[in-house]
Amino acid sequence: MRKLGAFMALVTVAVALPVVGAAEVAQADGPGVGTPWVVSLGDSYISGEAGRWAGNSNNSSSSVDAGGSAAYYDNGGVSETINRCHRSTAAEIHIGGGINSLNLACSGAKVNTFTSSDGYFKPGIDFYQSGSNKGQARMLQEFAGTHNVKMIMLSIGGNDFNFADIVQACVVDFLTSPSWWKNYCYDDSSVKANFTTTNVSAKTALITTAVNNVKTAMANAGYSTSQYTIVMQTYPSPIPNGSGFRYSESGYTRQSTGGCGFWNKDADWANNTAMVKINGAVVSAATAANTAGNVKVMRLDGAFNGRRLCESGVNLMENTGYGNWTNANAVNATEWVAQIRTVSTIFGPYYVQESIHPNWWGEKAIRNCVRQAWNGGSPKGGTCSRSGNGLNANGEPNMALT
Repeated sequence: MRKLGAFMALVTVAVALPVVGAAEVAQADGPGVGTPWVVSLGDSYISGEAGRWAGNSNNSSSSVDAGGSAAYYDNGGVSETINRCHRSTAAEIHIGGGINSLNLACSGAKVNTFTSSDGYFKPGIDFYQSGSNKGQARMLQEFAGTHNVKMIMLSIGGNDFNFADIVQACVVDFLTSPSWWKNYCYDDSSVKANFTTTNVSAKTALITTAVNNVKTAMANAGYSTSQYTIVMQTYPSPIPNGSGFRYSESGYTRQSTGGCGFWNKDADWANNTAMVKINGAVVSAATAANTAGNVKVMRLDGAFNGRRLCESGVNLMENTGYGNWTNANAVNATEWVAQIRTVSTIFGPYYVQESIHPNWWGEKAIRNCVRQAWNGGSPKGGTCSRSGNGLNANGEPNMALT
């Protein structure tokens, strides 16, 4: 989510703001009345960041371009409502089936609203308001007052743990040290500081505040706790453990070709320590805020296992033999996570901020689980995981929520 210098990585892990479409709302719509709506709040892992791309390619962006140039245009298909929120058409919240959906998430979002160093407004899960700029809790409150919001999907906390900066540090350490004298990121002081007991406790409390702000927004809109459910999601592992990479640690191929510049030891640490602590904070926050029994958790930790960035068993589009993302077998052979792009490798229609986010297939896979979490109007939590190859009738990877 930020810059690196010329040769280094500028990795942006952001979170995108929403969009959406539906029919004209009747006057009677509101708390418990009218067509049901599902709403997403949070960061780039729910806004739809990288949702334009169905796989990765170093040869032809068109071979993986599922969303087209308007993929992030949530404002009537002509622009973004909030620039760089990247609320994509592939975003998980759009489950269809007669259920209206609204994406209020924003790439790069944290619990508290802020403006990024490059001038982009990032609404948090709060009640911020300055002119037309509003926090996501405020947006939800205003929307829910005149729409029957039954389920709120929430993804927040990763940016508060500085996930983008951590990824950047790992890629920089990989690019600037040789395989015979590795410089690891997991022991960098700036990285370790995010995972001290004190900081994890502080971030857990902060994420709890975000959940409580959603509850306050719904109460202010006139809802009782029995009229809606919050489903909080954890973060999926985007890269395999060190032994699962298809590229060697030798040379720079792991980043220059695969876009996954992590040393094996750092990848192991990312999965076994960083992701565990971040997701632990998310689950603890959901538990703390679940005083009325209407906060559920959807665990995505291992949802992409077998389809992660640079993982053995999947590959770049040009190495699959399928040619284009529309091939029926492409979903089984390509990655569900966008490559890490740097200032020296960004080109064409790509954004650095799309790096290491669920792509078109990843978003559609989670969408399958969100529909199962909706559960016909009786929302539930569970663990989302792959349930075989191929696609369902909605064009989504086959997934199970158990």
